[in-house]
Amino acid sequence: MDLSSPSLFLNRELSWLAFNDRVLDQARDPRWGLLERAKFLAIHGSNLDEFFMIRVSGLHEQLDAHVASQQADGIEVRDLLARIRKLAQHQLNAADALYREVLLPELAAVGTRLRHLHELSESDQAWAREYFRASVFPVLTPLGVDPVHPFPFLSNLSLSLAVELHDPTINEPRFARVKVPESLPRFVLIGGKQAERQDFVLLEDLIGQNLAELFPGLEIRGCHPFRVTRDMDLDVLEDAAGDLLSAVDRGVRKRRFGAAVRLEVSPRLPPHIRQLLLQKLEIEEDDLYESRAPLGLSALFQLASQNRPELRDAPLLQRVPLAWLEKGDPFSAIRAGDVCLHHPYDSFAPVLELLSFAAQDPGVLAIKMTLYRAGSDAEAMRALVLAAENGKQVAVSIELEARFDEANNIAWARALERAGAHVFYSAADVKTHAKALLIVRREGTELRRYVHLSTGNYNAATARLYTDVALLTCDPKLGEDVTELFNSLSGFSLAPRYGVLSVAPTSLRSKILQLIEEQAKQAREGGRGRVFAKLNALVDPEVIRALYRASGDGVQIDLVVRGPCSLRPRVEGVSENIRVRSLLGRFLEHERVFAFGVEGEETLFLSSADWMPRNLDRRVELLFPVTSEPLRRQVLEECIWPFAHDDCGAYEMDADGHYERPPAHEDGPRPDAQETVLALATKNRPRPSMKPWEAAPG
Repeated sequence: MDLSSPSLFLNRELSWLAFNDRVLDQARDPRWGLLERAKFLAIHGSNLDEFFMIRVSGLHEQLDAHVASQQADGIEVRDLLARIRKLAQHQLNAADALYREVLLPELAAVGTRLRHLHELSESDQAWAREYFRASVFPVLTPLGVDPVHPFPFLSNLSLSLAVELHDPTINEPRFARVKVPESLPRFVLIGGKQAERQDFVLLEDLIGQNLAELFPGLEIRGCHPFRVTRDMDLDVLEDAAGDLLSAVDRGVRKRRFGAAVRLEVSPRLPPHIRQLLLQKLEIEEDDLYESRAPLGLSALFQLASQNRPELRDAPLLQRVPLAWLEKGDPFSAIRAGDVCLHHPYDSFAPVLELLSFAAQDPGVLAIKMTLYRAGSDAEAMRALVLAAENGKQVAVSIELEARFDEANNIAWARALERAGAHVFYSAADVKTHAKALLIVRREGTELRRYVHLSTGNYNAATARLYTDVALLTCDPKLGEDVTELFNSLSGFSLAPRYGVLSVAPTSLRSKILQLIEEQAKQAREGGRGRVFAKLNALVDPEVIRALYRASGDGVQIDLVVRGPCSLRPRVEGVSENIRVRSLLGRFLEHERVFAFGVEGEETLFLSSADWMPRNLDRRVELLFPVTSEPLRRQVLEECIWPFAHDDCGAYEMDADGHYERPPAHEDGPRPDAQETVLALATKNRPRPSMKPWEAAPG
């Protein structure tokens, strides 16, 4: 069969929507605490917002430019947009029903109630009116629309009220827009923080009930919420941006002026206002989505953050490497043996302690680091600033185009430059997504290089939420390679020489294809071949075709892909030996872990890269081996073997791209993969033996 046939590839956008449907399924799952389910519903809404801001906006740009689909599935852009609309509206309807019919009643049953103002007691209504006058009214800016006052600009993800008015002095209708302030809590706690009860009202309802304060003398005929989503993809052309830092800064500020790609409204919105909004936003009826629930359910993050331990996950007790406790300093701990940190089961504190110690250690001469997402309150960045102020040579590669983190990264770039650090940026068309830290330290008469490589970012906040794996080592060969990496990032090296690392965009793609082909060759020669890959996304056509060929040769392929996957498993004659699963749970699965070879003989790798064209061709990414036997054991036990059982909590994909949770094993339910690792992490090192996945039932 032609392995380039469009029928063998699932569409990336549709696969992503299937992933977000699995997120919504977590919000339905009663095994989670009630506030955790509210959190999953908020994540679903936030994901959908980003999908429209980035992916759907890009499809509209392709359509406007008359560009044919570039995806291997071959679906035309216009047809794809129609299918996206159908699926997205279906998900919105399901989220609405879950919110109104399930979560709200269950929250009310445990004392967290969303109320309408007319349902409140007189004293609570009086409190709400006073809160409006004191805390909301001064922030509001009503904007009338008439021949003198043009239709106002509606910023991205802004929630607004369309207000129908009547002027009795001239007997004519009026229209106004009131923006719901993003600076105020969306869910207003009646009685404030000292309230004994958890009764909330929506901020837009509070404003709607007090519109007479904003429009004195006018009759209020109607009030209808609506929400706008805009194109938020930041495009900076290298040849048009002499100063990349300034160009990105301007791009971030201009983002709110992107073209509208989605309008969310209530089904009760009158037709004439609907048409007015569509006309002013210059979008089509197909870009309009109706929701009976509050618009923008990502606001549920506020309710989900309530201090109700009985409705939340159990507290996370993180592990710290024994060497960190036994040795006197981080450098001694690393010299005692390579260290593997599996976040969030392992604390991120050792990385921060290493940086903080290095910033003040007289023996440290240089610190070099890549920065993709550090966040606004980054202890790692503060350590680098301190190191530069202490006279150490600090060099930082900052990715200014890390989507939605540009503003934070710009701020840190300027802070580092003021402290005297060397700050450099990637080319506009090649992002630096690799996660690497190099510390050069004088020890006696020699220099030793300490290295941290990771699948995740230098962000302490996400390190408690995302699963990632990191390596701490002073291995000389890795030290040489990471030195070469930083020289290539900051200088003009056209052909860096790597002995251990595989680096995109130069050698990572060929390395992956080589590793897959080695397993295929082994199978063709009568041996056993096996590939295990755990990653966030698999959409690269060349890698998928290589996996199809390997499957045809008899290689057993086990893929754990959290998000979009364009590969079709279990297709007769093509991918019968390929299994695709997706795990969603308490933590966001972010690690990229790979094993090539049968159990006991496999080679293990960690990587910053998913198998996507952008990661393999347009980003600086790393693939690095795990060779230390204790670390190999840890990666096998915590990243691979927990997927040994069919009932590990993962969804399984069929050949049509549909996902289902397999039935529990006949021996009864087991903990899901994350719960397995959590239980393992609570035990003292060395870890107990676990059954290898090849020998597991099913």
